[in-house]
Amino acid sequence: MTDDALETDALWEDFHRVVNMTSQELAGWLRVRDADEEAEPLPEEAGTPTGQHVLAILRKRRTDLTGDDIRLMREVVERITSEVDPENEPEPEDADDTRRRQRLMTLGHDPLKAAR
Repeated sequence: MTDDALETDALWEDFHRVVNMTSQELAGWLRVRDADEEAEPLPEEAGTPTGQHVLAILRKRRTDLTGDDIRLMREVVERITSEVDPENEPEPEDADDTRRRQRLMTLGHDPLKAAR
């Protein structure tokens, strides 16, 4: 196995460790996040571009990753781990800072969800 393959494998594991929402949960959150009183967006149009890209990665196999996927996975792992220590999540009553939670959920991490 090459160094690149080992790095990609490690990144894949890190990404799936910090992104604790399933693709179904994230897709649902992105639709709810963008819904207003009158309409809900089409599923493929809901959420931020980053949230949509995270969702696409969750639906892929490791062997189907592109260079853009790998770049975004690194960014997401860095952003989530800079804000959250996955090994030491706050207690649910402390984690319910709505803006923080919503920002993290758009990246696929729900701080109120128990670690996998």
